Amino acid sequence: MLDRLAAGLAAAALRLPPARTRRVTVTRDIALRVRDGVILRTDHYAPDLPAAPTVLIRTPYGRAGPMRLLCRLAAEQGFHVVIQSCRGTGGSGGEFEPFVHERDDGLDTLDWLRRQPWWIGAFGMFGASYQGFVQWALAADAGPQLRAMVAVATASTTRDSTYAGESFALDTVLTWAELLQAQTVPWLARQWELKRGQPKLTAALSHLPLIEADRVATGVTVPFFQEWLRHHTPQADYWRSRVFDDRLHLVGSPVAMVSGWHDIFLPAQLRDYTALRATGARPRLVVGPWTHGSPGLFIAALREGLSWLGTHLSDDRAGEVADPPDAPVRVHVGGAGGGWRDLPDWPPPADVVRWHLHPGATLSPSDPVPSPPDGFWYDPADPTPSLGGPLLVAQRAGPFDNRPVEARPDVLTWTSEPLAAGIEVVGPVRAEIHLRSELTHLDVFVRLCDVDGRGRSWNICDGLVRLDPQRFPADDTGAVVVPVEMWPTAHRFAPGHRLRLQVSGGAHPRYARNPGTGEPLGAAVTLRGGFREILHDPDHPSAVVLPVVHSASQPSPS
Repeated sequence: MLDRLAAGLAAAALRLPPARTRRVTVTRDIALRVRDGVILRTDHYAPDLPAAPTVLIRTPYGRAGPMRLLCRLAAEQGFHVVIQSCRGTGGSGGEFEPFVHERDDGLDTLDWLRRQPWWIGAFGMFGASYQGFVQWALAADAGPQLRAMVAVATASTTRDSTYAGESFALDTVLTWAELLQAQTVPWLARQWELKRGQPKLTAALSHLPLIEADRVATGVTVPFFQEWLRHHTPQADYWRSRVFDDRLHLVGSPVAMVSGWHDIFLPAQLRDYTALRATGARPRLVVGPWTHGSPGLFIAALREGLSWLGTHLSDDRAGEVADPPDAPVRVHVGGAGGGWRDLPDWPPPADVVRWHLHPGATLSPSDPVPSPPDGFWYDPADPTPSLGGPLLVAQRAGPFDNRPVEARPDVLTWTSEPLAAGIEVVGPVRAEIHLRSELTHLDVFVRLCDVDGRGRSWNICDGLVRLDPQRFPADDTGAVVVPVEMWPTAHRFAPGHRLRLQVSGGAHPRYARNPGTGEPLGAAVTLRGGFREILHDPDHPSAVVLPVVHSASQPSPS
């Protein structure tokens, strides 16, 4: 009764379509046996309807709490909802090994679905983050009965996100490992740890060597954390069976993608969109002002996802590929005068404009001029801290005033004059940084900010690249050109605001600090600081490259 009441209140608050039924029968802890004998615990939400398609959710995060509400809301919309705990989680047997068993376990679950008396031969999948990875693991082999997917803040591969710029996403990986381990401890103990501010996790993020960080954070050794430290090179065979991007061309079902501009998987998810478009598919893409796990993302995913599933799984469209909305791409443009934009594709047409680094800490679209380099000392024993941006924990992610970081001597900034007219930047962003360094092992972190009329510097997008002498050999003068792929964005810099570019040697603990020695990722303990120079003369035209759009379209209603 309480679940039914909560669902009714949530549906009204979220402005969902009227429920097709309020009568839902819930069967919990079904023992679903897969091919190797492991039992996967599964719940079934059955709507009181004569025939209804199925929505499958597979998750390592448990089946209670918000998931229970989500499942009931979906069932009231007219779907059989089956939610299953991935092996090794939520009461399911076996050991949780990220990405390893999701294809086979998903296929065995689909085989079980096909044998149920309420199965009508059509299903969709829904889920965020890891719940999206399991969709991609199954999608290429699910056959024509898979009629819709809703992939939220996720991607078909996590390898590139884990090692963004060939660094290591320490905060994301270790925080996720701690989160999964926390599901095994008593509820009161977990609440106490959260109230204390997670001191064990905080200590672990600063601990060296990294191979001990998981034990510091959780009290146990986490096998996948150890493996990800060992298998971090681009050539590692370990990841070949744990990524699914090489099978996107075999996915025939319509896909809706929902993400946020400060989501940890956004670049990889947009690559999935591009890959699907290359096959002739027409996926739906929605990117808003959200972070990973933020309430706004959850609400948008629920609205968008239920609409997508209803369109593609409804009885009168069964067997068809329904047309997507008139504008298959919808993005939120941040900044003053921004708002929602409906686009025919991603990225939209844009003028590529280079904003060059100039002497006097000035950023300008003018050609570079002869000028001496600017330099700074990076000390991994006192690493440049990360502030906001794409992080796993929503409360610490997103836009922040960057002035505390910019005041540090190990952060250089270049700032434009106040803009006479607004500039709208929509699309992929990149930087090209020319540098010299006394060390051959180092990181380059670049961040674009919007400086408002009060001088506050709000981070818009950023990226990091890890350098070594094999990947980035220096020229005869010792200079290295570093291409930095930054997060894509959609942002309007208002008149009177200024653009600012930061360049530093890291963003810790979002990325593992570079020790400067070339030691193995997990074993490094020796820290070596070093001086580096950022070049910005005509022979070394360091710049940030922005996609500037000139659209007469007005913001669409939210």
